Amino acid sequence: MSAQPVEQSAGYDPDEILHRLDERHHAAFLADYRAAMVAAAHETWRYRQLQEVLKLWHLRAVMYASPSYAQARADADAGVPGIPAEDVIPGWAELVATEGQH
Repeated sequence: MSAQPVEQSAGYDPDEILHRLDERHHAAFLADYRAAMVAAAHETWRYRQLQEVLKLWHLRAVMYASPSYAQARADADAGVPGIPAEDVIPGWAELVATEGQH
């Protein structure tokens, strides 16, 4: 058997997430990340929860970095109606139904 290079996983890099986040979100991210790491270190089945924490923070970092995020947040806080997800995301109902089964 020959040695093969180890491929990078499709996971989310905590350093990249931290770099992308505004400093005001660092403490919350690090607290969630560290708690998930400790849990995964003690119970291996919690590894998937760690991956989920990283995925959610990756998505938050992308969202927070969006130029339109601040305005959308202000609109939501003010009660301005937006566009329903089912109108802009093909297959939204199926995605919601599938997620609800997990």
